[in-house]
Parts: sequence; C-alpha cells; structure tokens
Amino acid sequence: MKRSSTSLRVRLPALLLLLEVVIVTLYTFFVTYDDDANAKRQNNVTKPMENSLYRDYPVFADVQVMIFIGFGCLLAFFRLYGFGGMVFNFLTATFATQWAILVQGYFQFYKDGKIHLGVVNLINAEFACAVVLISFGAVLGKTSPVQLLVMALLEVPVFAITEWAVITYLKINDAGGSILIHLFACYFGLGVTFALYRPSLNKGHAKEVTSYQSDILSVMGTLFLWVFWPSFNSALTLKGDDQHRAVLHTFIGLCASTLTAFALSAMLNKNGKLTMADVQNVTLAGGVTVGASVDMMISPAAAYVLGMMGCTACMLGYRYLSPFLSQHLRIQDQCGIHNLHGLTGLISSAAGIVAILLASEDTYGPSLYQIFCYRAPQEGDPQLEELQKLIPGLQPGLGRTAQEQALYQVAAVFGTMAVASVGGVLTGLVLRLPYLASPDDESCFDDELFFDVPPDYDCMVGQGGSLCVNTEGKQGHSKELRAL
Repeated sequence: MKRSSTSLRVRLPALLLLLEVVIVTLYTFFVTYDDDANAKRQNNVTKPMENSLYRDYPVFADVQVMIFIGFGCLLAFFRLYGFGGMVFNFLTATFATQWAILVQGYFQFYKDGKIHLGVVNLINAEFACAVVLISFGAVLGKTSPVQLLVMALLEVPVFAITEWAVITYLKINDAGGSILIHLFACYFGLGVTFALYRPSLNKGHAKEVTSYQSDILSVMGTLFLWVFWPSFNSALTLKGDDQHRAVLHTFIGLCASTLTAFALSAMLNKNGKLTMADVQNVTLAGGVTVGASVDMMISPAAAYVLGMMGCTACMLGYRYLSPFLSQHLRIQDQCGIHNLHGLTGLISSAAGIVAILLASEDTYGPSLYQIFCYRAPQEGDPQLEELQKLIPGLQPGLGRTAQEQALYQVAAVFGTMAVASVGGVLTGLVLRLPYLASPDDESCFDDELFFDVPPDYDCMVGQGGSLCVNTEGKQGHSKELRAL
C-alpha cells in the first residue's frame, strides 16, 4: 500500500500564509484598542497607574509561562518526539491565541463595530488556547502540524460559542474553568481521537517510550504548571477576597494532590517504586478539582479533600479506565486527558454544585450576592436597595434560589460535554482528509518525519558512552498513559 506524502514543503507554508492573511485582514477592519490602551482616551484626569495593565499583566505573564513552557515541556516526554511535543505546542498555541482574540472578541468585546483589545482579551484568548492544547494531548504524536492547526481553527469557534451561550443564557459560576475549559477540552479531544482511531496502536508502538532525559524535561513542565496554577484559577475572579481565596484553595489543592500522588504511585507499583508518569501528571489534579468552587467559601479543609479526591480519581483512571477506553470504546487517549481533566472536572463540577446549595448569608454576608451575582434580587426589589446600601455598586441579579442556580450548573456540565464531544468527532472527521499530512502508524511518535533531526537524536547515554538504537521493527513497551 502506497503511503500518502507527509511533506510540509507546500502544505504548511500555504496554510500559515492563508491564516495570516485572514488574521491581518480581520485585525485591520475589526480590531481597535480598548480605553486603557487608547491614547485618545487619556487626559489630565487619567491616572496611569490605575491602567488595567498593572492589574492584569502579572496574571497574563503567569499564564504565558504555563502555555508555552509548562505545556511545552510536559508534552516532550516521548524519547523520540521531544521536538514535536514542544514545537507543535509552540506553533499551535501561537495561532490559537491569535484566532481566539478575534473569535472570542466578537462574542465578548465587540461594540460599535469593533473588537476592543486589551490585556484581559489576551488572558481570555490564552484560556481558549489552553483548551486546544489540552485536546492536543489526546492525539499527541499521531498528528501533523497541519492537522493541529486545522483542529485549532475549528475548536476555537466551537469553544467560543459554547462559552458565550453558557455565560449568556445559563449564567453559571465557574471561576477556575472546570466546566468551560477542562471538561470542554477533554471531551472535544476524546471526540477527535475517537474519529482518528488507529487499531494497530492498541498493541503498543516501538517508539511510544520515554527516556531519562525526556522524563526530566517533562517534569520541569509539571513544576512550571504547578507553580503558576494559582494564577490560572484566579485570573478572572473578582478582585479582592474572591481572588485571595482562589489562590489559597488552588495551592492547598495542589499540595494535597501531590502528597496523595506520591503515596498512590508507590502503593500501586508492584515493585513499590515511584513512577515518573504519576509525578508528572497526577500531582496536578488538585488544581483542576478545586476549579469550579475555587472562589467560594468552601474552607481550606474542603480544598484539601478535593485535592485528594481528584488525585485518587486521576490515578485510578490511568491504571484502569484508560486501557478500557482504548480497548473497548475506540478512544486512544494518548496523554490521558480524561483522567486529569475529565474525571477531575466532573468532581470539581459536583463540588461547585454542593457549594452553591450550601451558600448562605450566614457564611458570606451580603457579599453572597456579589459572588453568586445571579442570586441577587431583581431590579425594583426592595431587598436590592437595602443590599446596595451595604455594598455600593451591587448590580441587580435574576433572583435565583440556590436550587435554581444548581440546576443551571448541571445543565452547563452536560451541555458542554455534549457540544464538545460532537464538535470533536466532526473535527476528527475533517482531520482524516488525505491532504493534511497525517503520519502513518509506523511514523507516529517520531520527530524524524517532520524535522531535520541531529544524528544523535535516537541515541541513549550510558556508562559506556552513547548508544544509538534503531527502533524500527523493535518491539516496544506501551508507555503509561499521561495527561496534560
């Protein structure tokens, strides 16, 4: 059987140039500065240090580190696919962010015929970028850069529309993005990998292995993500005590999941040793699990318990659920995103619903109606006037009860999962088109297919020097599934 060409010489430059022309054209006609970046809006009353740049840029910088260094290093765990993991992450993230500025901007920052651009737009766009990179993990090593760009091109609009619909019509609480980021990204990625199913990979692949150096690089990515995750979860929360709680809960949840991961890794290993895949991935579970309730008064103890629960679910998912999905449901989740983002996202969503049901003025005081703004009294309600005396600037809400808000949260969870799954499957079918340079089964997880690699890229360093190994035709071990 003749293999289809995987040369990027025409495909990649043509696609990138086309995308750049489209982006420049749209930026020219539809993008302008927001008030804080527009010189015409500045006057002698303007206080430069009150510019939103100084409030939002530190968080933006932290998220930048997570996107380009954290995700990039974490994805470089394959011994022969370090270039692909890091560089394709770099390429996909750069395009996805530019594209999301336009697509999200139309739904969230569009007025007077223009998208008004500020740092907060960039933060939102990088959240959309994170969605794409999480989904990328499900097909790591099995797709070309052309396919990844097309996936980002299609996923960002589906995500932006879903986000807009949920925020506009369901009006939920999801400060850390457990529903709109983690669940959406997970089930979109699973839909894509379902459509791109490769039966031969169920038996393992000779190049689906790690090395000492690649594992060290990957755990560096874990450390960057771990350190900056509090900024990710707190980026768009209300400034003040809400953001303060978000940082505290995220840090506590991460600490809990880290200790639990080390304990379970040694306990579940038949030799009683630590597994690097667990250290690289399961330690991050707490950051996801606290997401939906991260700004609420759940208590530090609850954040700790959520970290432990998320870690346990994530670890057991790697051991038992991922092999089942691959063997029986045609879902080859290459990086185990269902464990770190799906299972933990569901736990987080459930915790958020419980926290909403338990929320009362006894715990929150009048600020209950700021944190759960849709529970605030409606316009004209005498109670609203009384609350506005205590909290100047409090906006009218929808007068929802806790039970009503919880039902909207449930609707958002299942609606998001459904839209993401269908969108992922349809995107995967598009990626099967023969002109997108898809690698054949033998060439998966190998940088040589798309990169000029150095002569020693497939060499292993030992006590006796370097040993170069030809992995073609060698029976390899199926590596432990990993997560983003």
